[in-house]
Amino acid sequence: MALARLLSRGQRGMDAYEVVVETHLGTGLPIFRISGLPAAAVRESKDRVRAALENCGLPVPSQRITVHLGPADIPKEGGRFDLAIALGLIKASGNFDWPVSETEFLGELALDGELRPIRGALPAVLAGRADARTVVLPAANATEAQLVDGVECYAATNLLEVVEHLNGSTRLEQIVHEPLPLELAVEYDLADVAGQAVAKRALQIAAAGGHNLLLTGPPGTGKSMLAQRLASLLPRLDADMALQVTSIASLAGQRIEPAEVARRPFRAPHHSASTAALVGGGSRPRPGEISLAHRGVLFLDELPEFNRGALEALREPMQTGSISISRVAERITYPAQFQLIAAMNPCPCGYLGDPSGRCHCSADSIARYRGRLSGPLLDRFDMHVDVPRVPYAQTRALAPPGETASVAASARRAQALQRHRGARCNARLEHRELLRIAAVDPDGQALLDNAAERWQLSTRSCDSVLKVARTIADLGQRATIATADVAEAIQLRCLDRQL
Repeated sequence: MALARLLSRGQRGMDAYEVVVETHLGTGLPIFRISGLPAAAVRESKDRVRAALENCGLPVPSQRITVHLGPADIPKEGGRFDLAIALGLIKASGNFDWPVSETEFLGELALDGELRPIRGALPAVLAGRADARTVVLPAANATEAQLVDGVECYAATNLLEVVEHLNGSTRLEQIVHEPLPLELAVEYDLADVAGQAVAKRALQIAAAGGHNLLLTGPPGTGKSMLAQRLASLLPRLDADMALQVTSIASLAGQRIEPAEVARRPFRAPHHSASTAALVGGGSRPRPGEISLAHRGVLFLDELPEFNRGALEALREPMQTGSISISRVAERITYPAQFQLIAAMNPCPCGYLGDPSGRCHCSADSIARYRGRLSGPLLDRFDMHVDVPRVPYAQTRALAPPGETASVAASARRAQALQRHRGARCNARLEHRELLRIAAVDPDGQALLDNAAERWQLSTRSCDSVLKVARTIADLGQRATIATADVAEAIQLRCLDRQL
């Protein structure tokens, strides 16, 4: 009888937990069993491993094979354990004295022995670094491993390369850490948007304070163009943020571009997206669009066309910055600290208030259309701004490029003031914190009190006005909030006046 132990990593939400792959060769009928709560893809590993060993010219034991994936009480899924299982069979049958007690093996095997990429390679490498382990993984996942500094990591293209590396005959290529790029090219420039001075100002405020923004207006007025440019106004991700954001993308199986990992994510799901697609879910919970937009921008175009249940599911993560997905056997939490920007038409046909006079929607149809959005959801938008039609003659006179850079610079100065006051951006201030730092002059307070009484604003809406006013003051490098700041913040909430 022979026994081999190797290490690998499972994945449970953001947690890459250690898995001990134990391979036992015993007497009895030549069968191959895998224990440790394996999912279907893990159970099928025995067929992939057997074929890979044969096609690589490596012996396949003709004994009773038992593979256990510990801990036994956590479900295992995917093909990530194939490499460790195959090496365990080789080690147990050939009495190889490989020094693998501090090495973790990850990778799915093709039938010819090629190593295929896995999901969640980056979280696994980060967990390996935390435990001071060496990591061997598929070459296709090397771009993710390059982002992690301070870990010994090797990339392999097939099973034979790993065997030769362990035998000491041919060394695998070690993955070299690549630092984040210092500068990012501007993808979308605000100068490309003609006119819309109020909407551009709202974007600047949203970028400076982390505020959620709703754009309303007829079709073709530039709402989507404006939304695309918000991510370019936000500062690049630092190293820790970039690793967290890229880890979520890795779990979702997205292609990782090392030159783009410092860029804020921008997600724009179609309005037909389900609740699970937006917030995450499935029998084995996967991250949804709100988690893929973590530390970046989530853009919902045609907001009233989204399923109402999906929109209501956004309310809690907008408040908490995370989403918990509960199943019978487990509860998974993903980060979801995103900035929401949405766009909608003012009525079903889209032309309410347009100078063309093409709107013939009845008051009831307009009320039903706007009724698709609940009051609590609208309350979570700090600003809602009209985006009117711009005369075509004005669209031919574009401003010189570079507007995004200047607006982004002013937003960074405002963010520096917020960091000096504390760790939160203005949009995430709690009521008590807000009252402490949002000192308003008497005239400004009277203006806000009158607006709250006239339009029956909720406490959350009044707090939103104060948060936006605080950001406007930060953009002006002012310690106190002036009456003009409060007036501008109220002006940037058009739905309060319309409703």
